[in-house]
Amino acid sequence: MPATVAAQHRITRLASLTAVHRAFHWLHLHQPQLRQWQLDLVRIPAPPFGESARAAWVLDRFHHLGLTNPHLDEAGNVLAELPPEQDHVISTGGEAGVERPPHFAPSATHPPAPPVILISAHLDTVFPAGTNCEPIQPPDTPRIYAPGICDNVAGLSGLLAIAAALRHANITPPIPILFAANVGEEGEGDLRGMRHLFERSPYAPRIAASIVLEGSGSSAVVTRALGSLRFRITATGPGGHSWSDAGVPNPILILSRALLAIDNLPLSDNPLTTINVGSISGGTSINSIPEAASALIDLRSTDPAQLTTTATAIREIVERASSEPATLRIETIGSRPAAALPDDSAILHTLRAVDRHLNLRTEPRLGSTDANIPLARNIPAIAIGTGGAGGGIHTLQEWYDPTGRETALRRILLTLLDTVQTTAETNPANCA
Repeated sequence: MPATVAAQHRITRLASLTAVHRAFHWLHLHQPQLRQWQLDLVRIPAPPFGESARAAWVLDRFHHLGLTNPHLDEAGNVLAELPPEQDHVISTGGEAGVERPPHFAPSATHPPAPPVILISAHLDTVFPAGTNCEPIQPPDTPRIYAPGICDNVAGLSGLLAIAAALRHANITPPIPILFAANVGEEGEGDLRGMRHLFERSPYAPRIAASIVLEGSGSSAVVTRALGSLRFRITATGPGGHSWSDAGVPNPILILSRALLAIDNLPLSDNPLTTINVGSISGGTSINSIPEAASALIDLRSTDPAQLTTTATAIREIVERASSEPATLRIETIGSRPAAALPDDSAILHTLRAVDRHLNLRTEPRLGSTDANIPLARNIPAIAIGTGGAGGGIHTLQEWYDPTGRETALRRILLTLLDTVQTTAETNPANCA
């Protein structure tokens, strides 16, 4: 049977299960609860490298929802599991008998560490400490205005909604589902939360697939990871008085010449590659020759080789421009790998089947998200919106409208459950 047809049969069967309908019903009835979670979350600041207060709130919710082993890991990620039961089924939660998804045969083996499916949403925002995060709710619209309300408080409330719906419906997966509210997705956080999960966490060798909840929307899905390298270029010199020390090398001018040379680099349109200078700082006063100046550069490409080639050219410019007594140095402050989900990936077949079932369009997109990390390791991963609509992202005027969110959450739930089941079927020897 072709993979697309098989996926459609599985989703039709899965969506007909009583337990799944019970989860859908929870999502339908509890939209006010999701809105309240968003209001509570957005009031808790989560600036870059300052996510601990919001993490503590999510940890308390994981406890309250009855997830297994809720805890903070070494990176500050909030983790908890929905564990399997011995009989490997999606149970009906006390009703007579059990409902089994098709094509699944429970294994008799019981290894100590079965694979897990990760579902995550990032805790952090782009906004610095001290930003006013109090939400505004105009009376004539369902919109909520607040910095971070869409990116990524919408994702976090969606994560809690999926956990709550599964627990309410007494759904027990064949392999564990790992819930994560992770740190470090934005800016100079450099995906540190996901890096820890996939590189140093005890879960690292067990994660078989990853679903990242990101902002709003019901059709777009990130299947291609936009790669980036981020640099800080710093020029330093002896400094001095603008008149009496005239002629001393000026770090701002030296840095400016280097930036102009970088701006003149030939960039590829296919694969598309871009360079942005996002910040320049330095100097003391108008009549002082500065001792230092620096700039932040963001290099992006859809192709890993092009990233490397352009980064080498930037480093060569910096090296040529550096000479005593003034010097230039460059340091890497961020690296996000470029990668892509194969078009024949099982998780993509699943999502397309879910979208056909829900009468949604599947719109593959390119993006820079937490999914970059698993995709670069050839682990199936998608980043998907949690419904509703949003705007003003990364500005103080950011807003979110939850209208229609329920359908997107059904989309996520079905995709998650089918991914869990198909992973268990392809790894029967590793399932508890």
